[in-house]
Amino acid sequence: MPSTKSALRRMRIAERNRIYNRAWKTKTKTMTKKVMQAVEENDLNSAVRLFDEAQSVIDKAVVKGVIHKNTAARRKARLAKLIVNLKKTAEAESPSQETV
Repeated sequence: MPSTKSALRRMRIAERNRIYNRAWKTKTKTMTKKVMQAVEENDLNSAVRLFDEAQSVIDKAVVKGVIHKNTAARRKARLAKLIVNLKKTAEAESPSQETV
């Protein structure tokens, strides 16, 4: 246990911040998993909608100082890459409607 008042206060603040940061990290991981699940199910509309929500949650975590901006950029880029690949496969599977 801390022996001074300031150390005791810092311990309380650190615990409070740990809980707060863990909640935001959990939100980002949950949204990421939802996007990945939608991509695995080849559900383009759902994946795009969830991707937008995931981007928002990740950006908010950066603003709140929970994750670093480069980490957020990397995570968003990886999700965006999944969405782009899903769009490409969706376009390849659908027959092209060419007018003659």
